[in-house]
Amino acid sequence: MSKVTKNPAWMVLRTDGVQITLSKPTEANGLQVDKLHLRAPTVRDVRTATAASGGDDEQRELALFASLAEVSTKDLESLTIKDYNRLQAGYFRLVQDDEL
Repeated sequence: MSKVTKNPAWMVLRTDGVQITLSKPTEANGLQVDKLHLRAPTVRDVRTATAASGGDDEQRELALFASLAEVSTKDLESLTIKDYNRLQAGYFRLVQDDEL
């Protein structure tokens, strides 16, 4: 019997990425948004974020998520912790290998 992973209502997993509905609107790229989309990461995305972080894991994650969402790290830093946790959950669900 296979286990089905149910995503929360605020997370929509797609073939090209994951869409996260925020708990409250925020500013991203100068616009008010209530959703952020993270595209599926590539090895290059991870390597670039790692190189830019100077060994700081938090900075690496911020740089990676900003790149995938096509927003600035400053935009991500203004998110509430609840919404940042949603981004993290979306990212980890996105890169998780599907169960057979």
